[in-house]
Amino acid sequence: MPIIVENITVSYRQLPAVHHLCAVFGEGEAWALCGPNGAGKSSLLKVIMDLEKTDTGKVIFDGLTRKDIAYLPQVSAIDRSQPLTVFELTAMGLWYEIGFFGGLSKQQKERVFNALQRVGMENEANNLISQLSDGQFRRVLFARMLVQKAKFLLLDEPFNAIDEQTTQALSEVLSGCLKQGQGVVAVLHDNRLVRQYFANTLLIAREKIAAGKTAEVLTAENLEKAARFRQDQFDIDAWCEEETGVHQHHYHEH
Repeated sequence: MPIIVENITVSYRQLPAVHHLCAVFGEGEAWALCGPNGAGKSSLLKVIMDLEKTDTGKVIFDGLTRKDIAYLPQVSAIDRSQPLTVFELTAMGLWYEIGFFGGLSKQQKERVFNALQRVGMENEANNLISQLSDGQFRRVLFARMLVQKAKFLLLDEPFNAIDEQTTQALSEVLSGCLKQGQGVVAVLHDNRLVRQYFANTLLIAREKIAAGKTAEVLTAENLEKAARFRQDQFDIDAWCEEETGVHQHHYHEH
């Protein structure tokens, strides 16, 4: 049951953020999305979640529905001032099951506590999220994803601006998710972490530079090629020559 990204183009002010991109993320696979700043990594996740519209292409859920995908956006996009407890925020991962006003069954409450236990936050369940450190807050966001029991976890810079101990702990949580058969697709900047925890990498710089086994993708040559793709160097007049199919074969390599 893969997520299939088929010929996706996303543009802002007539400049491409993602340019004719194809990819396949298989269930149970670990994929890192890597590339320079402004490469379109976050845009790709938003397209998959239908939070951003495309100029071309589509996303195909093969045997999946929206509730099968859990999404963690960049933490800077999340309002931490809401008067929610750690337990309440985690329980929001059950939204697809209970709706806005549904109560929690005993089994669902146990799932929330189990998720908090997996991220080391069970003792903070009654504390307000506004009182948490950055690392603690990130742990709770992971717990909210875990409680959803989704087939895929999509994470946008999940380890940005948190300490090394928390990063390692949450990386191990993701490893546990993979062992349970969940797929993980994460935007990451630390190639060391990518090599340690992610078997597969999609390297993009608006276009796909390379995709496949991490060791084969994160080569010096590929990283240098990605670094050369800068928005201010992009030939605006030429970028949609791809529409003619001149280079279409390049984008259908999975």
